[in-house]
Amino acid sequence: MATDGPVVQVRGEATREVPPELALFTVTVTARGRDREATLTQLAERAAAVRVLLDGAEPAVARRETGDLWVRPQTKRSGERVVGWLGSVTTTVTVTDFTALGELMLRLADQDQVEVNGPWWELRPDSPAHREARHAAIDDALLRAREYAEALGARVTALLELADAGPADRPMFARAGSARGGAGGGIPELELDPQPQTVQAAVQARFTISDTVLG
Repeated sequence: MATDGPVVQVRGEATREVPPELALFTVTVTARGRDREATLTQLAERAAAVRVLLDGAEPAVARRETGDLWVRPQTKRSGERVVGWLGSVTTTVTVTDFTALGELMLRLADQDQVEVNGPWWELRPDSPAHREARHAAIDDALLRAREYAEALGARVTALLELADAGPADRPMFARAGSARGGAGGGIPELELDPQPQTVQAAVQARFTISDTVLG
């Protein structure tokens, strides 16, 4: 875009640390046996028990998704004779109520042949934190432009161009650990410390400024 006066180009940036809004973890149920039908039945029963626990945890559980289901034969190393069957099903669980998270994960891990991994902390895709970071990046760009203009004895007069410059908003993920079921006994208390999420935004901006006063 052609201009008749001087132009200043700046980059505006903003970084914010905000509390997470979502916690994700996975629940993996396994079953093993010599008979295929018995193994499948056992797998289905254990998966159903997990579903009952997740049903009872609503509305803290915002979403659950079955992402990995497999059943395969086990053979001897010396040949192809099937000596057993192994099955597994994994569900990804998204929780919004962190006060219920620790207890829920431990209750799931207390089930027979269940493995729990996580949590991973996230922000919602439409979290206000993303918008606030972008607004702060624009404010930073305008402040820098004004500082440059003032150093030249001028002032910012108009915005010519504004573009997203990245990096994109980058929430941090953390894996807290895993637990395997089948130990039995009572459910202990578990307190989890949510990991703050780093949100970043950057813009490139071009402003026209008034005539400079040099010398």
